[in-house]
Amino acid sequence: MKKTSFLLLLTAVLVSGIALRKPASNPEFPSELVHFKPYAHNPVFAGTGAATWDQQIRERGYILREGRNWYLWYTGYQKGGDKTKYLGLATSTDGFTWKRSENNPIHQTDWVEDMSVWKDGNTYYMFAEGRDDIAHLLTSTDRIHWTEKGPIDIRLKNGTPLSKGPYGTPAIWKEKGVWYLFYERNDAAVWLATSKDLKTWTNVQDEPVLNCGPEAYDQFAVAANQIIHYKGFYYMYYHASAFKDWREWSTNLAVSSDLIHWKKYDKNPIVKDNTSSGILVNDGSHFRLYTMHPEVKVFLPAAQTTN
Repeated sequence: MKKTSFLLLLTAVLVSGIALRKPASNPEFPSELVHFKPYAHNPVFAGTGAATWDQQIRERGYILREGRNWYLWYTGYQKGGDKTKYLGLATSTDGFTWKRSENNPIHQTDWVEDMSVWKDGNTYYMFAEGRDDIAHLLTSTDRIHWTEKGPIDIRLKNGTPLSKGPYGTPAIWKEKGVWYLFYERNDAAVWLATSKDLKTWTNVQDEPVLNCGPEAYDQFAVAANQIIHYKGFYYMYYHASAFKDWREWSTNLAVSSDLIHWKKYDKNPIVKDNTSSGILVNDGSHFRLYTMHPEVKVFLPAAQTTN
């Protein structure tokens, strides 16, 4: 073979190899956690718009899928009327079409919004924001009837109580007998406290584990929505605002190997357009991203059909 022909053949092989090589994936932020597109028939759930207790819905609702059944807890209120935020339940068999419970509102003795629900054994634990943005705990064994357990007692690392003021948007994780509570204060940052008995919570550190900024998209507010564990990493879906008056929100992602040190996704936000309070739900085959405020929308994997 002539030298010229050999060089041409070698060049063709190398170019072909480059063309066929797939872009390197990011193990910290796999595509299935960050790339979504809106479902064609959004929103899938919203306030009634009528003179009902849930004329409007707000803040973070929460979805658990158990087998073929889906459960959505949400906060309803009346615009210009009763400002109390009540707890409602809707159910579904596919995560797209939802039916309100005939028992709604399912809890009327306490203000409930921004809930995070964790099932442990036969008990459901609901960590929610109450009146004046004070986090409190409720429990249930049937998803409908909830027992109030009172405000969550969070202490600084040295055991002294938190300073007076709001502490809300509780997001929960549990492993190896330890409960992990992520909470915000005035949406200025996210802190982490732990507990083994659900009675007293102690800060892991008194500095936040997630701060606002430095990028513009989360410069003025951050709050955790959900913690998941996937392929060796922990992920925090959180909502944020780029505006001082919080007029618009976005859904974002951060990763950690220890639940304390978090790295934000460099292509945040993953969902914009004033959609916040996002949580991830496994539909049995893929992950779906649901945003809850000001109405419930679903975002499907980018490679999946939206019809």
